[in-house]
Amino acid sequence: MTTRLLLHVIAFVAGCSGSTPSPAPPPETPTSAPVPVEQPADAPASAAFSGHALPADTEYYRDGPQQSRPPDGTLKAGTKVMVIEDAGSYCRIRSEDGIVAFIAADAIRPPGDPGPQAAPDLAVVNDGNNPFAFDLYNRLAKERPGNIFFSPYSISTALAMTYAGARGQTEKEMAQVLHFGLPQPDLHRSFGGLAARLHGDNKKGGFQLQIANRLWGQTGYVFDPAFLQVTRDSYRAGFAQVDFVQQREAARQTINNWVEQQTNNKIKELIGPDALNDLTRLVLTNAIYFKGTWTSPFEEQLTKDAPFKVTASQEVMVPLMCQTGLFSCGDAENVQILDMPYGDGTLSMLILLPKRIDGLADLEKGLTVETLNRLSSTMNPQMLMVYVPRFSMTSEFGLGDTLASMGMPSAFGPGADFTGMNPSGELFVSFVIHKAFVDVNELGTEAAAATAVGMMGAAFPESPPTFRADHPFLFLIRHNPTKSILFLGRVVNPKA
Repeated sequence: MTTRLLLHVIAFVAGCSGSTPSPAPPPETPTSAPVPVEQPADAPASAAFSGHALPADTEYYRDGPQQSRPPDGTLKAGTKVMVIEDAGSYCRIRSEDGIVAFIAADAIRPPGDPGPQAAPDLAVVNDGNNPFAFDLYNRLAKERPGNIFFSPYSISTALAMTYAGARGQTEKEMAQVLHFGLPQPDLHRSFGGLAARLHGDNKKGGFQLQIANRLWGQTGYVFDPAFLQVTRDSYRAGFAQVDFVQQREAARQTINNWVEQQTNNKIKELIGPDALNDLTRLVLTNAIYFKGTWTSPFEEQLTKDAPFKVTASQEVMVPLMCQTGLFSCGDAENVQILDMPYGDGTLSMLILLPKRIDGLADLEKGLTVETLNRLSSTMNPQMLMVYVPRFSMTSEFGLGDTLASMGMPSAFGPGADFTGMNPSGELFVSFVIHKAFVDVNELGTEAAAATAVGMMGAAFPESPPTFRADHPFLFLIRHNPTKSILFLGRVVNPKA
């Protein structure tokens, strides 16, 4: 009888829109000690050096990373090396000449990389990620009533890391469902390029966007070094060893603590007590923390309780925020669309509001990238009186059955082929967990609020048109330069 070992994929996100100022999320916690990247004892030397080459002359240190001391030598450009220990900014390597030493991590050329290449193809990645976002939304909308919030970008990233180890039929199914349109090396390089673009724009101010990835592997279990190299180079995913067999609870707490740190303590106990077992070999995690300040914040004193029409016959009283200002708004078919920017406008929340109280279901039926593009094309800047409910929500999904039903069933059963992670063929995905938190309210920075008071003081003798989100609507948060959908959800009842 063949024993199948478990691979877990976990994506989680904490998001705050126009939220109360809070401490910035902590940076990704580095591994406290170097983590061995193990190899089979009988691995042939020729295979060990088949994929990693140094693009330039590289200094090395035999006894540890450089600490203000001269190097012990220099490895010539083109020398092939194997990573035997991932120590964060430094790697311990073995060269084809038998030298075992530490070198800077960014000195290693990824496997199969011939040298300088064209810029990552962000458009192709987004052309896949966004259709997957709506495919998944439509599935989730049918499976569960009420409010929904998730990060399609987070889920795509976690599954892309998993895809790096997929082969055969499993690889084909995942590519089709996830709309991956590039060969594996180009795909992962482009995911890395998109993350770098998001990180770079994060420095402009007006929002905080932190993306972190980490792999948690069973102590002593052998993972293909090429797989670990791809996840490290393209996804900046640190590799940490834990013991799922003998110290399962400690491993669970370690991962959950990391989750809390990456989400500014918004998501706790992501992995439940019964989620892991002694067959677990790898957990892949992705986290996004988002906190945005409205370009034009709402004044808290203008927020008033007002009815929100959950259905044509049911109302709840909710805090309805209000402001008058210049916004891009469009009107097409049976839907209004509003763009509410953050900071300098690099990120925006788009609200899709059906004109009918019960129109959300019809909007969801035709929800595609093309629909969004068509609605967006109708938007023009105009003075508006905007009403949006204050709300927060937490959503948690077990996505295994959903993804299997979308067309990638082999990843979740005995037929899975993840031989790119481990050649034994014994790994398969046991579960995919996604948990998301969002908080939308009036407040931004103090300076922005003061500016908003001045803007709202403009004189308009006639009442401007109104955008009043007082019945179920769909919303998304988008990175405007790349059109990447980072978050997607619906509000059916702000008080639920």
